[in-house]
Amino acid sequence: MVQGTERPIKKLVLAYSGGLDTSVAIRWLAEKYRCEVIAYCADIGQEEDLDGAKKKALATGASKTIVDDLRETFVADYVFPALRAAALYEGEYLLGTSLARPCIARGMMAVARAEGADAVAHGSTGKGNDQVRFELGAYHFQPGVRIVAPWREWEFKSRSQLIAYTREHKIPIEATLEKPYSVDRNLLHTSYEGGVLEDPWKEPDPAMFQRTRDPREAPDQPRYVEIDFEEGNPVAVDGKRMAPVGLLAHLNAVGGEHGIGRVDLVENRFVGMKSRGVYETPGGTILHKAHRAVESLTLDREVMRLRDDLIPRYAALVYNGFWFSPERESLQVMIDQGQKEVTGTARIKLYKGLLTVAGRKAPRSLYRADVVTFEEDTVYDQKDAGGFIKLNALRLRIRQARG
Repeated sequence: MVQGTERPIKKLVLAYSGGLDTSVAIRWLAEKYRCEVIAYCADIGQEEDLDGAKKKALATGASKTIVDDLRETFVADYVFPALRAAALYEGEYLLGTSLARPCIARGMMAVARAEGADAVAHGSTGKGNDQVRFELGAYHFQPGVRIVAPWREWEFKSRSQLIAYTREHKIPIEATLEKPYSVDRNLLHTSYEGGVLEDPWKEPDPAMFQRTRDPREAPDQPRYVEIDFEEGNPVAVDGKRMAPVGLLAHLNAVGGEHGIGRVDLVENRFVGMKSRGVYETPGGTILHKAHRAVESLTLDREVMRLRDDLIPRYAALVYNGFWFSPERESLQVMIDQGQKEVTGTARIKLYKGLLTVAGRKAPRSLYRADVVTFEEDTVYDQKDAGGFIKLNALRLRIRQARG
């Protein structure tokens, strides 16, 4: 909707990454709406020059830049709840971008409220999932908020045209016509999509990866790492207690050294199309494997089955942008009730891109060696199995006896 059909925007907060789309958006928004643009830059562990991004935003046309350190809340309040839910989208994706967007939206809306902004904006395309994630989050915190999505309004039709615009207006950006794929980084993962990766038959260039070694170049000796969990949350590595950010950063370094956590996936976007994404999630992959190992000792069988039945539903809610929905919150409450028993230690072996469980232990383990043993025992009467099998076979026998 063009300006003039509703109240003019005087001040707008833009979720700013410093990348191609949001760099163009600052200038475009300022010119299109003739308003003050505040660049909101969330630090979620992307390990980028945020001071440089701040200066670039001001030079590009922002009236003000706010850098917000969200690393602790991102890991503790978004990554760890998803870990407790064992969330994997379509069986592979650990939801790195999906978890970051509601975290950023929450911070952005707090700034919009504090600054008295008339509107918020983002640089997500009209084809992607992030527009949904940002906007559902914004509406959650301010139901009547006005949202501007430049990709749904401006004259540009491709990222190549955006790159040409940045050259014309001397806006510094990382993307080039030769390497136009999009990169998203945070403490949980690095993702790559678009450009040369749009051909799902084309193998990614090994030089593209930023966080993980090529497994062929990883150390020739395996690395063992022990991770302690308390009520489903990782709290220590190799006996050393760590805060959430430090713990995940440490495992990212260890996993990356051994080539852990690469995924190449063709996934189903919420808007209806398939897209190809390449991800590096070294620390998250280790935590997922270790968490499962501790659960194998501590979670009741039926509780685990119920939670596992809900993993696709939970992961889809997060992927589709419904982090702040009542259904996701209800699922989380149920999942976390079961996680109260998930306390213990997993030992994980890392070797050239592979990770395996080398051991697991728990103070309140449901594993009973005296029950499961094939040696002589006094706690299990094997004759009981006959009646158990006959009762379970009853419906099958009746069905087959019909003639």
